[in-house]
Amino acid sequence: STWGDNLIHKPLGMDQELINREYINKKINPLLEKMVVDLLISKPDDIVDFLVDWFNTRRDSLKKEFGIVTKESPVKRKDSHDDDEDEVEDLPMPVVAKRGPRNSVSAEAYGIFNKKQAYVAKVIQKGEDQKRRIRERLEQAFMFNALDEREKEIVVNAMEERRFNAGETVIKQGEDGDHLYVVDSGQLDCYRQFSKNEQQKFLKTYGPGESFGELALLYNAPRAATIICKSDSVLFALDRECFNGIVKDAASKKREKYEGFLARVDLLQAMDAYEKSNIADALKPEKFKQGEFVVKQGDVGDTFFFIEEGEAVATKAMKPGEVPIEVYQYKAGDYFGELALLKNVTRQANIIAKTDLNLVKLDRDSFRRILGPLEDILRRNMHRYQQYM
Repeated sequence: STWGDNLIHKPLGMDQELINREYINKKINPLLEKMVVDLLISKPDDIVDFLVDWFNTRRDSLKKEFGIVTKESPVKRKDSHDDDEDEVEDLPMPVVAKRGPRNSVSAEAYGIFNKKQAYVAKVIQKGEDQKRRIRERLEQAFMFNALDEREKEIVVNAMEERRFNAGETVIKQGEDGDHLYVVDSGQLDCYRQFSKNEQQKFLKTYGPGESFGELALLYNAPRAATIICKSDSVLFALDRECFNGIVKDAASKKREKYEGFLARVDLLQAMDAYEKSNIADALKPEKFKQGEFVVKQGDVGDTFFFIEEGEAVATKAMKPGEVPIEVYQYKAGDYFGELALLKNVTRQANIIAKTDLNLVKLDRDSFRRILGPLEDILRRNMHRYQQYM
């Protein structure tokens, strides 16, 4: 049997488990962090070729950065395309040392060497007004859409109110991060420095109901940007333990649930897996019984819908007072509601559940933020309605 088989099937002593954990934290995770960040920035279609090129072009600099020493090959390479194999020195097993401050590493890897501990909910005392405000903001922040009522109460109890003055830095790019923040009031500007020799660039302004700081917790990485208060601001902070124990797990389950469905939506074929995961995080489910109205002609529209299961029909009164006639049919994977959001008009038709209907929806802000790149496609597809406008 191989060493790997022995490692998997035979119980490890405590010393060996500590050595393996140390190796993961010190050797593997720092490299994975760099790789994941570059993947998320570049979002390549061909991930394999991207990673092959990523390692090839960074080979020498990565070895230097991580202190990997290579033995000289008996036959010197003429260039990087020669077929001669390099002799690479075996990596020494790391020495177990006391852990210092948390290093910048990539996503937390749980398993035989790094067992995930059960989350013990903490409670920060707060008044009913604070709890009400937190609940309102959680409803607005898509990061918390996957939580059920019990999980939301755990998060409400764990959150801490923090106040910042205009001009004050909340988080700084490159520093360790142990909290994510939800904005209750005020505005905060986001900046990112893309390279050492460049000035930091303004990315966006956060306002009430928006959240930031989750990347450092998701990937156990340094802060990816700097957030500075544009005005006096009140934020609700959530610690790493609660985020990982409650929010992250719930979001992962929700993402897995919608992953297959979103892959079948024709509209989203141009989007990559990362962009689709953002949609999955923001979706909210809604159910309708056969015969129920989902939207009514003339109503104000602030929601965009995908049909997860079931069928629906669109009916429209061509003139005021006329009986609505059927103008369109929808099936699983179809979408509707975009006209009101793209053109800022009232609902142009009734949408009625032809069967029991399972929908997932995006509110106006999420629609613009996440589906913005698809606006041209959505506008082109509006031709299907033209004869009924």
